[in-house]
Amino acid sequence: MAKYRHIHVEFWQDPKVLEEMTPEDKYFYLYLLTNPNTTQIGVYQITKKQMAFDLGYSTESISSLLERFNNMHNLVKYNETTREMAIINWGKYNLNKAGKPVIDCVKKELSEVKDKTLLREIMTHIPNESISIEFSRYVDDSCNDTLTIRGQKEKEKEKEKEKEKEKQNNNEDAVAFYQENFGVISPFLVQSIETWEEDLSPEAVIEAMKRALAQNKRTWSYIEAILKNWNSQNLKTINDVLSHELSRKGGVTPEKPESYIDNLF
Repeated sequence: MAKYRHIHVEFWQDPKVLEEMTPEDKYFYLYLLTNPNTTQIGVYQITKKQMAFDLGYSTESISSLLERFNNMHNLVKYNETTREMAIINWGKYNLNKAGKPVIDCVKKELSEVKDKTLLREIMTHIPNESISIEFSRYVDDSCNDTLTIRGQKEKEKEKEKEKEKEKQNNNEDAVAFYQENFGVISPFLVQSIETWEEDLSPEAVIEAMKRALAQNKRTWSYIEAILKNWNSQNLKTINDVLSHELSRKGGVTPEKPESYIDNLF
C-alpha cells in the first residue's frame, strides 16, 4: 500500500521557512516530512547513517542539521538513544481528520514509540480532539513513569547521602575517640584509621581502641594488632567479633584481647 504525506503549499510561505531557513534547511526539512520511515503520528525511527545515505551527506552534516533544527528552528526532537525522530508541527497538517482506520493506526503507532516524551511535543499542535486524546493517554503515562523513576533516583541519592554522612560521622568519632583517649594524632595515623574502617568497620576500630585501653596499652601498634587478628579471621563488625568470641571456649572475652597479642609487646 502506497503511503502519502501532505505538504501544503503554505510551507513555502511560512515566515520561518522564508526568513530563517537556508536552501539546505528546506531540503532537509522536506526530507524529514516525506521520507519512507515517516508514520501517521509524526514519530518514527531513523538513524543518522540512513539519513546521510538517502541525502548524500556525511553523518557529521546530519548531526549539524539536527542540532540546528532542534535548537534554532525548534521543529524536531531527536532521541540519540532510541533513534526516534519527532516532527513537532506534524499534527497541524497530518492529524486534522479522524476516523476508525486513522484512530486504529494512531493507537498502534503510539504503542510502538519507545520515548513517549516525544509525543508531548507533537500533541500541542494536533487540531483533532479524538487524536489528541489518544496522544494524551500515552503522554500522561509517560509523565507518571518519569515521576516514578525520578522519585526512585531521588530516594537512592538520599540513601547515598545518608551513608556518606554516616561514614563521615564514624570517621570523625574514631579519630576523636583516639585523640581524647590516646593523645595527639598525626595525619598518617588518621589515614591508617580510615583504612581500617574500610577494611573492617568504624565501630570495630573504636572497639579495638577500647580493648587496648582496658589492657592499659596506649599505642597504635597494639590497636592495629587487634585489628589484624580480627581481619585474619574475617571478623568485620562488632557482632562478628562477639559471635566468634562466644563460640570459642577459653578464648578472648570483650574485656581481654587474644593472649598472643600481649606477648607481642
